[in-house]
Amino acid sequence: NAHQASDLASSASTVASRGGDVVAQVVSTMEQINQSSKKISDIIGVIDGIAFQTNILALNAAVEAARAGEQGRGFAVVAGEVRSLAQRSAEAAREIKALIGTSVDKVETGSKLVRDAGSTMTEIVESVARVATIINEITTAAAEQSRGIGEVNGDVSQLDEMTQRNAALVEQAAAAAASMEQQSEGLESAVATFKLDGDRQIA
Repeated sequence: NAHQASDLASSASTVASRGGDVVAQVVSTMEQINQSSKKISDIIGVIDGIAFQTNILALNAAVEAARAGEQGRGFAVVAGEVRSLAQRSAEAAREIKALIGTSVDKVETGSKLVRDAGSTMTEIVESVARVATIINEITTAAAEQSRGIGEVNGDVSQLDEMTQRNAALVEQAAAAAASMEQQSEGLESAVATFKLDGDRQIA
């Protein structure tokens, strides 16, 4: 049925359009995640830099504490702990930065895939829209054809009615002709009883 096909095409177009909107939102979200990941990576870089500077300062403090001798021993212990903490912070920052870098790469790959999916979905939406347009045109043509068939049926009905009337008239004419033939035969019989012989008329 052309109307059902048109409705299905319209529904498919609507669903595909909604799918395209969802994909567009996913693309936007992936881009935001990508930007956030890069910002986190930058922040980790700053933390790594601070840890590096802290390590240098702790190393210098340990050298100065060693020069101070017995009086700087306690400070040297603190400086050593600070240096150890700075080194662990730097190592953790590097690990986090590596993880963030991997995440950024994956997010970029995912973003590309989603963009490709978005392009494909756009093509699908356009294709479904074209199909819906074609089906609507077919539906319109089918409706016009149906109206034309209805008009032809009406003409055929009128022609049938006229044919039936003509048949009735032919039957009436045939009956009239038969009646006239009978009357003619009767007239011939009546005339046959009369003979003309000169000026004399006999029955």
